[in-house]
Amino acid sequence: MTWDVAGLGNAIMDALVVLDDDSLIGELGLTRGTMHPVDHDRWQEVYERIRLHKVTFASGGSCANTIATVGHLGGKALYRGQVGDDQMGHMYASLIEQACGQHSLAFSKEATTGKCLSIISKADAERTMLTDLGASIHLPGLGDFTEALNTTKVAHFTGYTLLGGPMKETVLSAMGLAKQAGAIVSLDAADPFVVHEIRDTFWSVLKEFADVVFLNEEEARSLAQLDDPEAACRAIAAQAGLATTVVKLGSKGSMVLHGDELVRVPIFKVEAVDTTGAGDAYAGGYLYGLSRGWSPTHCGALATRVAALTVAQIGAVVKDRKALDAALAQVG
Repeated sequence: MTWDVAGLGNAIMDALVVLDDDSLIGELGLTRGTMHPVDHDRWQEVYERIRLHKVTFASGGSCANTIATVGHLGGKALYRGQVGDDQMGHMYASLIEQACGQHSLAFSKEATTGKCLSIISKADAERTMLTDLGASIHLPGLGDFTEALNTTKVAHFTGYTLLGGPMKETVLSAMGLAKQAGAIVSLDAADPFVVHEIRDTFWSVLKEFADVVFLNEEEARSLAQLDDPEAACRAIAAQAGLATTVVKLGSKGSMVLHGDELVRVPIFKVEAVDTTGAGDAYAGGYLYGLSRGWSPTHCGALATRVAALTVAQIGAVVKDRKALDAALAQVG
């Protein structure tokens, strides 16, 4: 089977809950609007207090969100990551199957499923998060995903996996295999922290493996060490020898530099509910189009529409097939 997009990343179960007020956040000793790294026991302790409210579960992790988006758009997509051999891990696998039809997940008996509890304040959609990375950062190898890397049109990765540990070596190996097989290698920085923390490593990976990179404005400026986003975009493309450089500019839209052609993509306006995952959705829309040989203009048009659908809902992955079909029709 030839895949449109195959991705490898940190598999994190998202648990989303909306609270009418912030009193419980204070009672739990959490700082509003902050991401709290925690272990499994602390995560469970907070979850037990929260679970009486309506909690929604979704397969998460930046790369998984992008791959699931491709799947829901109708693309042939496959995701590799690691979860625990527990109830949450098997729920995660089921959610990925709903998006893509199948998965290439590994199940660990030594660690629990990675998870992120997002407590969303109803008043302003501010998120207070607790993240336990669990099994997600200990993926021991590629397994049967090697075959997918040899047959996919696009191989997608995110900067989180380059921060160190076993995942870094696994991802670098996967990038090398995909590149050797002739796939387009796509890398999403995913978080300004990644560029700030491993700037030299990120440059090295771009130069050696990447054909396409997704950055937001802060990431692009930090990586290029230039204030102007267009200048940063052009400098990154030139120094890394990239085929396509995408810089997302928030409310100002995005820009796509493909060869010498700079395409400016306006935003698709919606009433914003939750911006989390918008960048992942954008990448999913763009890569869906790229896998079909679309022009940068058409890829960007779909990407911004899918990102807008994500912003208009709670949760990072749009599952509304009618809305996605409408977005495809608008672009086509």
